[in-house]
Amino acid sequence: MTTPDAPALTAVFVYGTLMPGERNEHVARQGGTFDARPATLRGHRLIDLRPEAYPGVIPGDPSDTVTGHILTYAPAAWPTALPFLDALEGLHETPPLYTRQRVTVHVNGHDEAAWVYLYARADRLARPGAVTVAGGDWRTLPERGLPAEGDR
Repeated sequence: MTTPDAPALTAVFVYGTLMPGERNEHVARQGGTFDARPATLRGHRLIDLRPEAYPGVIPGDPSDTVTGHILTYAPAAWPTALPFLDALEGLHETPPLYTRQRVTVHVNGHDEAAWVYLYARADRLARPGAVTVAGGDWRTLPERGLPAEGDR
């Protein structure tokens, strides 16, 4: 249980187009500056969605891992950053494209809490073009494509 005095969780684990150097990093930066550190999410699987050309993360086996970054915003920047992140991830679409869940990620030899956007459209995963990314690292896909700015 969170106490009223507990600080807000202002970190998000990103694993695809929001990572530093990827095509939607500018969306993450619209919310203000953040500290970006390499991180790993365990027990989840990375999916490459085609023709959409963006990834999704879903719960997986305990041995599954996803490689990405944890972006930690200053508490004052978080209320500005969150709407940009939620909008890109289709959190408020009907039905939602992603859901935001609290997880534990492994960072620099220890565990930290963070938000992650989990892919929410199970029906899409059953159709062709949803492929597990071996090794769980989006950046290993040379064919990940770079759609026009503004695309997910």
